[in-house]
This record gives sequence, C-alpha cells and structure tokens, in this order.
Amino acid sequence: MVNPRNTFRLLAMPMLWMGFVQLSFGLLSLFIFNDHISRLFLAPGLFMVLGSAIVSVILRQSKLDKVTFRDALIFASLTWVLTGILGAIPIHLVTDVNYSDAVFESISALTTTGATILSGLDNMPKSFLLYRQFLQWMGGLGVVIFVVAVLPMLNVGGMRLLKAETPGPIKDDKLSPRISKTAHYLWGVYLAITAACAFAYYLAGMSAYDAIAHSFTTVSTGGFSTHDASMWYFESHLILMISNVFMLLGAINFGLHFRVFRAGLSGIKLYLRDEEVRVFVLIVLALSFILGWYLYRQSAYEHILISFSFAMFHVISFITSTGFGAADLSAWPAATALFLVFCAYLGGCSGSTAGGNKIVRDILTFKVIRREIRQLIHPRGILPIRYQGRVVASDITNAVMAFMSLAALTTLVFTLLLMATGLDFWSSFTAVVACINVLGPGFGQVGSNFQPVSDTGIWFLNLAMILGRLEYFTVLAMLLPHFWKK
Repeated sequence: MVNPRNTFRLLAMPMLWMGFVQLSFGLLSLFIFNDHISRLFLAPGLFMVLGSAIVSVILRQSKLDKVTFRDALIFASLTWVLTGILGAIPIHLVTDVNYSDAVFESISALTTTGATILSGLDNMPKSFLLYRQFLQWMGGLGVVIFVVAVLPMLNVGGMRLLKAETPGPIKDDKLSPRISKTAHYLWGVYLAITAACAFAYYLAGMSAYDAIAHSFTTVSTGGFSTHDASMWYFESHLILMISNVFMLLGAINFGLHFRVFRAGLSGIKLYLRDEEVRVFVLIVLALSFILGWYLYRQSAYEHILISFSFAMFHVISFITSTGFGAADLSAWPAATALFLVFCAYLGGCSGSTAGGNKIVRDILTFKVIRREIRQLIHPRGILPIRYQGRVVASDITNAVMAFMSLAALTTLVFTLLLMATGLDFWSSFTAVVACINVLGPGFGQVGSNFQPVSDTGIWFLNLAMILGRLEYFTVLAMLLPHFWKK
C-alpha cells in the first residue's frame, strides 16, 4: 500500500536541496559574478527552504515508515517532476521564455538530456549559465542518489530508492554494506572525475569558468554549453579529444570506476575484464572509423584526420547521450543523421550517467537473437545465455526484451503525438529520440533548438525525458491499478 506520509516527507528533502542550490547561486551572482540577477535566485530559493521546513514541521510527529518499493517508485518519479518544476523558476525569471518552456529547460537539464529552448547563450548572465550547467551535473548521477547520500534517515529502504533510480537491468551490486556509504562512494568518484575534467579543459586553453562549467556537463553526459556554438566555440581538436575521454568515463559504470580507483594502477585491468566496457569501447571505435571514413570519402573534409576527429567526437557525443556539438551536422551527408540516431539508441553502460538502451541490454539482445537462430539448427540443444561468464537468468533476458520493445513502441507513440501538434515526421522523430534517450540535439526543425515545438508538444517531451531517465518501467508501473491497491 502506498504511504502518502512517506512520500511527502521524502519530497521535502529534494525541495530543500533545490532551495539551497538556488540560494547558493544567488550568492554567487551577488558576490562573484555581480550580474544583477541575485534576487531571481534568492527569492525562490528562500521560498523552497521555508516550504520544506513547513512540511517537515507539519509531519514532524510522523515517523518515517519503512520505505517500500512502491514508495521508492513514487519518490523517484516525483522527485524529477518536483525538481524540474522548482528548477524552472529562475529560468523563467531570467529569460523571456514562458513557464512551460522553462520547465522543459529545467527537466532537460536535470535528466541530462541537453535539449534546449534557449538561444543567445553567449550574452546571458554567467551565474545563470553556470546554474544550467550545475543542474545537469546534479542530475547526472541522480538527485535521489544524492538524497540517499546526505540523509541518514533514508538508510531504511535506501537500497530500494537506489534501485529505483539506477539505470540498467542488473542493479544488485553494492559497494558497501551500508547503502548511504555506497551513495557517498559514487558521488566521491563523480566529483573526482569532474575535477580532473575541469583541470584538463583549463590546461587545454579554456578559461577557469568555462572549464568548470563544461566539466559539469561532460562528466554528467548532459551536453549543455555556455556558448551557442557548443564545443566548437573553442575551435580546438585537443579540447574535443579531452571531451571524448571524459564523456566515455561518464558513460562507464561508476561502481566500476570506484573499484578501479580503490585498486590503484593495478585496477585498470578491471575495465578490460568487464564485458560491457570492452564491447562499448569496441563499438565506439568501430562506429567512429566507419563515420570518419565515410565523411572523408564524401569530401566533407579535406584532411582525413579532421574527418576522424569530428566523427569520433560526434559518435561519442551521441552514443553517450551527451549531445555536445562541434561540426555543422546540417552540412554533412544526409545518411549521417540516421547513423547518429542509431548511435543514440545504443547508449552507454549501465550504472552510468549515459542514456539510451545501455550496452548491456544491447549485448543481451544480440545474444538472445543469436540463441534463437542456433536453436533452429539445434532444436534439442540447451543453449544458455552467458554474460561476464555467468548464466543470465530468464527473468533478466525477458525484462531486457520487454524494455527493447517498449523503447520502440514509446518512440512510435510520442512521434505520432508530436506530429499531431504540427511538426513534420523527421523533426518529431528526432525530437523524441533526443528526449527519450536523454540525448539533446535533434534534426530538422529542432536542429538548432526546440523553440519550434508547441507548448503541448513540450509537455509530451517533458514526459518523454522523465520516462527515458527512469527507463520506462518505474513510471509506467504507477499507471497500473494494482499498484495503488493493498
């Protein structure tokens, strides 16, 4: 049975955190950037802190009951909705967009989609741009995981919250017997990789501000930039190479990163032993070679190294669902757009900040299809599916195939809904691909930004981003009548 008291008490915590974030950026605006928008952060931030305090006071006599899986699913879903709505307030106040568009920008940031409704970024206040970047970094590893890390009271049922939040079909690995420590470890690794990324960007020629801002959205595989030209604002292939490295790191399981960090230099071999990482890297290299060679043969660039540089950057940007841009994709041959859409659906590794189907699901899907073909040849044979050398239970393979079917069906439904609002097929399809895979950039009418989408279409895409971030089942389970019964 769903416990509303649990839900309200839990939701007071992300509200408090969003208030704290906005108060912090108000102070940055006032004392560091002096860009005269501090009140647009301070007023809503104070309101959120007070609202959270009021909810806590009203429910202070209520003891937080054991968090059930139903509570966890509701909390994980509503956290993204609540933080998206609250995070939109400064966006609405600072820019001239309506509140629907501001919510879209906020949810896009928090889910690390990176689809934007804004233009003219180069002329916007620095504190506001950094706020957008930070929302992506905060959402990258997950607001729910942050809550589990900083609030000891969630130790009861904390694993349920973590499972409801963590992407991927296999979620039972724990880094520590105490779930709050697991969350701390994940955030520690996340922070360390972000700091390394910022330092590398700075050494490559970015200003300290841009280095920090872009490290937030590189490691979170979010894709927002402080410039309209995205990563090619800096016109540096060295920066593109650094971005490649840290986008890949952001798209690899953070639990695996922690084990490697803990083992030191000898732990590097853990990456090689992980089947998902091996396949992921090989896919990236193969797709980058194919695209680079095709661009060179089509005379998109005169020099083959430039072709491969741009090809690898965009393959990694799309497969990790980061969505950074560098080249003018509209000037590329038409076939490359569909090629990059295919990359977006492949996705990164499970337990990472990347979106898409996830490589582990791609691997298992391929092995299921291969087994079915072999079964035709050996109808009496027993052909188990193995992953990492272990037999995969049938319930996991069934869940993976259901996910793949649902991903295709959801894309179809949302594309039809967007077409009903007036967008053409290609623009509707790529907009849905961008949001359902938390990718960001689209093609056609949404190639530059999502301003051509109507308010109705924007809310469809808001739902698509949350579905994609929580991988469908978490949200769809709540639509079943049985979910709400005892």
